Amino acid sequence: METIQAIMTRRSIRAFQDTPVSEEQIKTLLEAAMNAPSAGDGRPWEFFVTTDRAKLDALAAEVDEGNAMFRQSQAAVLICLDKSLEGFEGFGEQDCSCAAQNLQLAAQDMGLGTVWIAVINVPPRVAGCRSVLGVPEKLTPFALFPLGVPDETLEPEYRYDESKITRL
Repeated sequence: METIQAIMTRRSIRAFQDTPVSEEQIKTLLEAAMNAPSAGDGRPWEFFVTTDRAKLDALAAEVDEGNAMFRQSQAAVLICLDKSLEGFEGFGEQDCSCAAQNLQLAAQDMGLGTVWIAVINVPPRVAGCRSVLGVPEKLTPFALFPLGVPDETLEPEYRYDESKITRL
């Protein structure tokens, strides 16, 4: 898939088939995420990955108010921020956002679905990630991505809006 096609067709997928996500697929997703730009080349991220059914079910209960998507997902990736690794102080959230977008686009390219679950600044979600995935206090849970083969088809949305542009 071409980059522009992946960008223009990516959708937030919340329903998954009962098809395993392979270790090779997970590694490719993590390679894409870690190849994101980061301020001062700090790469202030750390990733927690699970394919364990009990942990995925616990994420549903502890992080996402029982939402079925984690019960259906075959894997999950949590991106955490390590502020001690920021190349420039205060830019870590932007760096983790770049990694998150790369992960989503790589998933789209590979025929996998995912959705960005915001965790940072949502105390119950932060606590749930710490509890279920064992995230240490030195790391800040940033965003969580359930993964799997989509069990829903969402049409691409064209979101270009000329009114949002100021030309000078």
